[in-house]
Amino acid sequence: MKIAILCASDRCSKNECEDKSGPLIKEIMSDMAHTQDYVVVPDEKEKIKNELIRFCDELKVDVVFTTGGTGLAPRDVTPEATKSVIEKEVPGIPEAIRAYSLKITDRAMLSRAVSGTRKSTLIINLPGSPKAVREALEIVKPVLAHAVETLAGNTISCGGNYGK
Repeated sequence: MKIAILCASDRCSKNECEDKSGPLIKEIMSDMAHTQDYVVVPDEKEKIKNELIRFCDELKVDVVFTTGGTGLAPRDVTPEATKSVIEKEVPGIPEAIRAYSLKITDRAMLSRAVSGTRKSTLIINLPGSPKAVREALEIVKPVLAHAVETLAGNTISCGGNYGK
């Protein structure tokens, strides 16, 4: 599996602080995925959008993870950028992350993260904090191989087989 990671953060893009979530995603996913690219961009919709398109259309990665920019701050625009490039939403992923995270913190209900597909790439918005990223990936990681196979057209379905 090939992945790309995008950190959306004004401060990290200006080297005012270090992104810890992007490298953590790479580490957690290393047993099942190769990281094709990792970028840090400011919280600007067009820059996020352009990188997402590049990851999907040019690099043709299987999964793009974004980290940061999913909250309520005025410059948090990662979900809007993601929605502008995806073709199909996959609401179950952020719903599952929020449901799990709500057991840990009531702040999870403030997440605006989305997930969806563009061509054969799955895009998943993750939170910005390393702790929340680790928790979210615990939920998402078990279904990623199946999601990638399905997007590639490598599964046979006979009427809604949800079993393992």
